[in-house]
Amino acid sequence: MKTRLFYSLLAIALFLSACSPAATSPTSTSAAPRTLLVMTHDSFSASQSVITAFETANNAKVQFLASGDTGTALNKAILAKDNPFADVFYGVDNTFLSRALSEGIFIPYKSSMLAEIPTKYQLDPQDRALPVDWGDVCPIYDSLYFIQHNLQPPQNLEDLAKPDYKNLLVVENPATSSPGLSFLLTTIGHFGTDKHLDYWSTLVANNVTVENDWTAAFYTDYTISGGDKPIVISYNSDPAFEVLQATTPETTPRTQVITGDDSCFMQIEFVGILEGTKNLDLAQKWVDFMLSPTFQEDMPLQMYVFPVNPNARLDPTLQKFLVVPASTAYVNPDEIAANREAWINAWTETVLK
Repeated sequence: MKTRLFYSLLAIALFLSACSPAATSPTSTSAAPRTLLVMTHDSFSASQSVITAFETANNAKVQFLASGDTGTALNKAILAKDNPFADVFYGVDNTFLSRALSEGIFIPYKSSMLAEIPTKYQLDPQDRALPVDWGDVCPIYDSLYFIQHNLQPPQNLEDLAKPDYKNLLVVENPATSSPGLSFLLTTIGHFGTDKHLDYWSTLVANNVTVENDWTAAFYTDYTISGGDKPIVISYNSDPAFEVLQATTPETTPRTQVITGDDSCFMQIEFVGILEGTKNLDLAQKWVDFMLSPTFQEDMPLQMYVFPVNPNARLDPTLQKFLVVPASTAYVNPDEIAANREAWINAWTETVLK
């Protein structure tokens, strides 16, 4: 009787043990990676090894949603704000920042990494949009073109409107392109709100070409890319990246930057967690990661922009050939917020009419 009772109890114990969670196989207890959706502009790029490092550390899969140039991507994020199709949005810059904040697409997140970031880059006191990178938007030119045509290169904004440079300039539309809006703000900061449209009228008379985005302007129209425009609105990092990407050793890049008389505008790009995310903790970790030296050191060689984290080390070629203007054009962020749409509409009437 005792023997039968012992085996009965043993059988029950074994049954209960088999049914308990601790008895499940190791494979079944390992959670599947969560997917983090990161909305970006089309120029976003990062090394796969860097992305893999984040994915491995956080048991995650990061999926990037390229959504057009900055203005276009922001419009998409605003239209979808009641039902966002991503967790994070990277790429809105200081020219569009006030619109993103006023539309309420981001939720606040005070990353611990902000302690390492200089306050000059932190433009949102509520920490809804956190700075990731910076770069100066400037007119650049193909020096070889000017040598071949025995023409003195332009030195400032005023030169671009002179007859010598007719048909030579391509710019981006400020309604759809962040470099385009940065250049519009450059002209406002340089000439003033009462005279900048007069300047644009002279550019129109000089047959300026307008593209909707930087990619088309740089890779289709610019002479170095096979186009017929030797002057384009782009970035102060272009000479350094020309050297880095050269197939043969190069000590003097063809691309030069026009920096005279406040011809440039500092652009700062931000990342924010989208309202409505279902992966808040993972989104916060991604934001931390983007501000960390690991991501920040990879970023310049991928996107031609520069780290806001001073602990990130720059490639020696970037340090040597990066052209930093002595001063840049400035427009108060509050003025941009109050007048951006009116300025864009007035530009459209003047330039695209």
